[in-house]
Amino acid sequence: MRNLRVHIVRLSLWNTAMRVLFVSPEYPDTFWSFKHALRFVAKKAAQPPLGLLTVASLLPAAWEKKLVDLNLTPLTSHDLQWADYVFLGGMSVQAESARTVIARCNDLGKPIVAGGPLFTARHEEFPGVDHFVLNEAEITLPQFLEDLREGHPGHLYTSDVWADLATTPLPMWELIDRHKYATMNLQYSRGCPYDCEFCDITVLYGRQPRTKSAGQVIAEMDAVYRQGWREHVFFVDDNFIGNKNKLKNDVLPKIIRWMEDHRHPFTLGTEASLNLSDDPELLGLMSRAGFDEIFVGIESPNKTSLEECRKIPNKGRDLIGSVKILQNAGMQVQAGFIVGFDHDPPSIFDTLIGFIRESGIVVAMVGLLNAPKNSRLYHRMGTEERLLNTFTGDNTDFSMNFIPKMNSTLLLEGYRKILATIYSPKEYYRRVTDFLRTHEPLRQHRGPLRFAQFQALSRSMLLLGVIGKERQYYWKLFFWSLFCRPRNFSTAMTLAIYGFHFRRVFEQYL
Repeated sequence: MRNLRVHIVRLSLWNTAMRVLFVSPEYPDTFWSFKHALRFVAKKAAQPPLGLLTVASLLPAAWEKKLVDLNLTPLTSHDLQWADYVFLGGMSVQAESARTVIARCNDLGKPIVAGGPLFTARHEEFPGVDHFVLNEAEITLPQFLEDLREGHPGHLYTSDVWADLATTPLPMWELIDRHKYATMNLQYSRGCPYDCEFCDITVLYGRQPRTKSAGQVIAEMDAVYRQGWREHVFFVDDNFIGNKNKLKNDVLPKIIRWMEDHRHPFTLGTEASLNLSDDPELLGLMSRAGFDEIFVGIESPNKTSLEECRKIPNKGRDLIGSVKILQNAGMQVQAGFIVGFDHDPPSIFDTLIGFIRESGIVVAMVGLLNAPKNSRLYHRMGTEERLLNTFTGDNTDFSMNFIPKMNSTLLLEGYRKILATIYSPKEYYRRVTDFLRTHEPLRQHRGPLRFAQFQALSRSMLLLGVIGKERQYYWKLFFWSLFCRPRNFSTAMTLAIYGFHFRRVFEQYL
């Protein structure tokens, strides 16, 4: 009888306007949360939950939809009572917040539909979820919706088929308040042609990069523009240049034309492999399109460690020379580094400090090696009986989920030394100055000065220039950039604020 009642209730909900509550779990205070930097510009979160906004567009148009981003606002009982279903997404680093949401839904008897990277990799850790819609929603969500319409939704939906991104709809931007985010985000591609041992991207999205059409990209830029956005847009692709020919021959020329027609309303950023530096044509097109920020995974200056982890694009190259090529094209290079490889020598810590200093990379994320579930490293550590606790998703929190070859005490002491050095005010501000000394910012984007920029400047003058322990370095950078590199003044102040955030994140460990 109970199953019959549930079947009737679900059918009645389907035939009316079902109410769906999307919940984005909270990010902890991490390197990329920019929590301590956001306060300077009165923003609540770095980026909106793009995955949930895209899933919202895949649901029936007649359904009522509401988003609660826990990085902006708390989840209230009224929110949950309103909903017929709660759709929950997230990444590994959001696991603890997701568990709290699941427990609250269970207490109120609200059915949960969960998906995204966190649950695709680790769904068995969340017994309180009613329905798992895993892998790519373009494939598995229609299957769930069909079963829901018929009154018998299943517990687990998964697929080994990769989605055709031509079927991916525009994100449902109307669900968010854009004023509360520091950056908007778009996705052009999924997948990466490389298969680094420590990375799970190819497990989640495959090695054959799949892309949207140029028309889709332009439509998404139009949608963000119509929302009134005139600031930074980040392409969240794991490797934006996975299909170089399509970028050069189709996508980037159309982005350039759109940016020119709209008087360059955005600056752009993305992630790419370091071999972008080998392609001057592609690099030139990206600069013309407005890309002034790029994140690259350098991982290690130690050649044997790069060979160990199969970091193919970085093997046998002049790493610093490649970084300088990108910087000379007007890009601010942000980079990821890892310590804890089996082949890391005891000297790796001093070597890495020297590398970061010489490269002029200001935003340098250095983390301990971890093995994401189902990555090749995860399977190797399992075979070698070295696996430990669950992967947290935050490789800057002084945790590892396997036993390293290097003595653990030596490794942690060396890691502390790196962080204490590269984010000390003296070292950090020196890198900022070295970078800006030769940096020529892109000329295209000349948006009007905004109140938020004046607000950030005034707060930085108080918190960094008066109260902060970096005040002597702050004022030196302030006046040097203002009078010697005035076109870089805004970037200088932004990087000073970033430095404040990074030091606050690592204070608890240092």
